[in-house]
Amino acid sequence: MKLTIKEIEQLRRDYTGKWLDESGIDRDPFRLFQRWMEDALNAGVPDPHAMALATVSAEGKPSVRIVLLRGVDAGGFTFYTNYRSRKATEADANQYVALTFFWHQLDRQIRVEGKVSAIEKAESDKYFASRPRGSQIAAWASQQSEVISGREELERKFRRIEEQFSGGSVPRPEYWGGMKVKANAIEFWQGRPNRLHDRILFTLQPDGGWAIKRLAP
Repeated sequence: MKLTIKEIEQLRRDYTGKWLDESGIDRDPFRLFQRWMEDALNAGVPDPHAMALATVSAEGKPSVRIVLLRGVDAGGFTFYTNYRSRKATEADANQYVALTFFWHQLDRQIRVEGKVSAIEKAESDKYFASRPRGSQIAAWASQQSEVISGREELERKFRRIEEQFSGGSVPRPEYWGGMKVKANAIEFWQGRPNRLHDRILFTLQPDGGWAIKRLAP
């Protein structure tokens, strides 16, 4: 059946994902995250490292966009950006942010809440050096989130920067680098039949451990 946008309310399907039981899962949410990420990779999910990043401005206005996860460890989730971009300036004004991963093929999502801050310069330097040269030049050419006159302006600046660094390495711009979200809450969501989804919430405790609770779907 062909649907139009007016008939979007008719779109529905049942979820048939595996069960998620708080009594049998890893007590470390980062190890569980790594296992779910491996499941997504093995299932061929496109861009499984893509995540929605929500920030809030100093005026209390929220915004959200997709960014790419570039590192995860017990300390948190790392992504890279222009420090003058909207996401970064909002994170400076309000360190509390949220992340969401959604893997449609597995009927799974992971929600993360925590505080974000810039990572060490040396770590940003190392990652920047590993990027394709075109991406390195683009970091210089694009003043992210600023208004520009058109595509031509962007491409002209790219060519100028490319010529500037021809024959040598491209250094990391001081305004570009990594940010890490230190999680204080991580929720694992597994789609189940009849909308009776499994939701397991990990919350960070003062002693560094994690409390585990089941939430109603």
